[in-house]
Amino acid sequence: MARSSLRALPLALAIGLAAFSSSSQAAGEQYFPLQSYRVGPYAAGGTGFFGGFIDYLQYINAKEGGVNGVKLTWSECETEYVVEKGVECYERLKKGLNGAPAAATNPLSVGIAYATLDRSTADKLPLITINHGRTDSTDGSVFPYVFPLQLNPYSEVSAIINYIGQKSGGLDKLKGKKIVTLFHGSPYGKETNPILELLAKKYGFQLTLLEVPHPGNEQQSQWLTIRKEKPDWVILRGWGVMNPVALKTAQKTGFPADHIIGNIWSNSEDDAAPAGAAAKGYVSITTHPSGTQFPVLQGIKKTVIDAGKGNLADPKRFGNVYYNLGVVNGILNVEAVRVAQAKFGAKPLTGEQVRWGFEHIKFDEKRLKEVGAYGLLQPLKLSCSDHEGGGAVRFQQWDGKQWKVISDWVQADRALLRPIIETSSKAYAKEKGITPRDCSKES
Repeated sequence: MARSSLRALPLALAIGLAAFSSSSQAAGEQYFPLQSYRVGPYAAGGTGFFGGFIDYLQYINAKEGGVNGVKLTWSECETEYVVEKGVECYERLKKGLNGAPAAATNPLSVGIAYATLDRSTADKLPLITINHGRTDSTDGSVFPYVFPLQLNPYSEVSAIINYIGQKSGGLDKLKGKKIVTLFHGSPYGKETNPILELLAKKYGFQLTLLEVPHPGNEQQSQWLTIRKEKPDWVILRGWGVMNPVALKTAQKTGFPADHIIGNIWSNSEDDAAPAGAAAKGYVSITTHPSGTQFPVLQGIKKTVIDAGKGNLADPKRFGNVYYNLGVVNGILNVEAVRVAQAKFGAKPLTGEQVRWGFEHIKFDEKRLKEVGAYGLLQPLKLSCSDHEGGGAVRFQQWDGKQWKVISDWVQADRALLRPIIETSSKAYAKEKGITPRDCSKES
């Protein structure tokens, strides 16, 4: 088994292009190239997510000897969340490691995902954009190698509006309401603006869109505008340092935290805790709860954490939102390998074979319990035409110390969104000269 840890390296190496394990690799292993980021303004997300992902791979190796006897191996390449470095990392890692073929890439960055999308498709290597990425990549007939697992950006904002509708007494009660969206000044932050405008027109609420330049340390003028507008709700579409700054500035301008709803990248302990008292009452969405009560987390604790092999620099972050998302992502990646092996054999697989595995993942209640993730991972089913598979969120509230789940699953309006997704994907196909797959012929 390979294990790569940037925590143990000097900083000069940690921010270099690659940090590979020194242990020997075998062609009989399955490789996961990790375009990680452990330094910079978004390091909290990167260290938590990749820590959880790596610990889950370690857990599967220790508990099961890998997937049907095929050990899992990985190495990291530090991107600092910079697109150019992410592309360099992709090119360095895509061909595998010492004979072990690459299964999929998981950059956890919209910018890097956009920049490597065409490359991944040409290389027949799945690009996993869990809870983010291009929404139209939900349409697998046009984007066969891209998987916005669980929650695409359009579903995310649709579910938030549905929740605000519930809190208002029904979607028809949204008419005349004022909603401000404070968004990160990046492709990620801007992607959902057209859908919010569509929903505002559909339900009659007044929408104000306010951009916060990267990385988000200065927001005074935006919150002064919010104070002037006096909205009913603020949707926070932030990332990294932007989130606690938003909560602190909201408090200074007198806007109540319990009427701020954070999106999927504004929902961690690392977003709320640094804001101190200003965060109490803050609401956000989540595709998965924090906590260590789930059997899979208990297994990781016993097998990996307690054995001193955990990847987190700060063990106190075990079970937090970012870490658990990494575990969920690990579950989905490993399940794709497992499903693909059932078709192609218990051996290291090509990216093309793993893609087939992703398209045939089905997590029902029975399977969720089998992997110890019932209540952690939402039920989902992927297919050729649907690379999202879920589209639901729960809402949680910060009590000053931790998150408390305050809702059942709230589903996005997928029927409304699907035609928009297909219109966009068809336009992309026309632009790129792509002939969409006939999903009715996919086995």
